[in-house]
Amino acid sequence: MKFTKVFLASLVATSQAAEVSPIGKVLQLISDLQAKILSEGEGAQKVYSEYAEWCEDRSRELGFEIKTGGSQVEELKAALAEEIATISSQTSKVEDFVASISTVVADLAGAKKIREQEEKDFKTEEKELMETIDTISRASGIIEREMNKGGAALVQLKSADNLVKALDIMVHASLIGTSDATKLSAFVQQTSSSDDSNTEFAEALGAPSVASYEGHSGNILETLQGLSDKADAQLDDLRKKETTAVQNFDMLKQSLEDEIKFANREMDEAKQEIAAASEKKAGAEGDLDATSKELATDVEAKGTLHHECLTKAEDFETETKSRGEELAAMAKAKEVIEEATSSLSQISFAQTG
Repeated sequence: MKFTKVFLASLVATSQAAEVSPIGKVLQLISDLQAKILSEGEGAQKVYSEYAEWCEDRSRELGFEIKTGGSQVEELKAALAEEIATISSQTSKVEDFVASISTVVADLAGAKKIREQEEKDFKTEEKELMETIDTISRASGIIEREMNKGGAALVQLKSADNLVKALDIMVHASLIGTSDATKLSAFVQQTSSSDDSNTEFAEALGAPSVASYEGHSGNILETLQGLSDKADAQLDDLRKKETTAVQNFDMLKQSLEDEIKFANREMDEAKQEIAAASEKKAGAEGDLDATSKELATDVEAKGTLHHECLTKAEDFETETKSRGEELAAMAKAKEVIEEATSSLSQISFAQTG
């Protein structure tokens, strides 16, 4: 210990003799290092403060972008769902219209087929009645002519007790053709079966319950006139029914065609809505995909930012702590050196004295 004190005293004496003390240099070096560390600390603090502020600003920006992006994603999903619902509902409408139009078209086709058959039957019956009326007219003319001639045929006609027999006589006398007689006989049979209430007229025609009537040619003419009137009435009734049938068909046809036209128009509108909704759906899908990707990128960026900023804060805290420890160590070293120097100076002065 004594040696050490002497050595230190010698060191102090030597240092005092020198122009610049080595201990002073050491202390100066430590002070310089302290100043440098403090300066570096201040610079690091400034850099970190700016970085921390940037972290907060960037985190706030990303948070706003994430919130906005999330809202946009929800809005786009809602819009997409709406367009999908529109497409679904309008597609169902189109399917209903297709089924409805198909049914109406089938009904119209069936109505046309029935009308064609009705028209065909009408033309057949009209032709038959017109031919019957013509035949009756010609038969009446022949009888009148024979009456005026007073020939043998008239005698035979007078002997006929009904129209059927009179027609048979006229055929055999070549006054009318077989086909004409057949037509008149058929009409007579039809008239007899549909006119049972008029017994006298039916018997005159030659009905199964026929009784003899006065076989005069005048009565035959009256009977033929009666047949002609009935044929005219039937023809008139037939034509009226045909006119009514045509009118009813035209009304039905117009109604069905209007139904088809309106259904087609509404179906076209539904198809246009489907096309518009499909276009909007495609746009919403594209926007949703892009927005979702941007949102995912922002979420990832915020996560990365949080990690980097947290790491930077931990590094700064570690560096600050280390810098503080270095400064504390240097301060302690200076204190020890200064205390040692003071003690050595006192020993030196004591020995010298």
